[in-house]
Amino acid sequence: MLNNIGLPGLLLIAVVVLVLFGRGKISSLMGEVGKGITAFKKGVDDGGKDDDAALADGTPRDVTPETTEKDKV
Repeated sequence: MLNNIGLPGLLLIAVVVLVLFGRGKISSLMGEVGKGITAFKKGVDDGGKDDDAALADGTPRDVTPETTEKDKV
């Protein structure tokens, strides 16, 4: 179904979205998406650094999830 959209269909969809939401709303939404991607990349990099540090000093990591009162029966 989506294989036959083509360039004119995409342009029509873009114009409709622009008319419905306005330029300001779309630009603020894209700014939030950019911040989310940046935060995700930073988190992935920080996680990799933690793994590298744990491997470098030779101590094993504890990956057991913490138990809460809700988990206890």
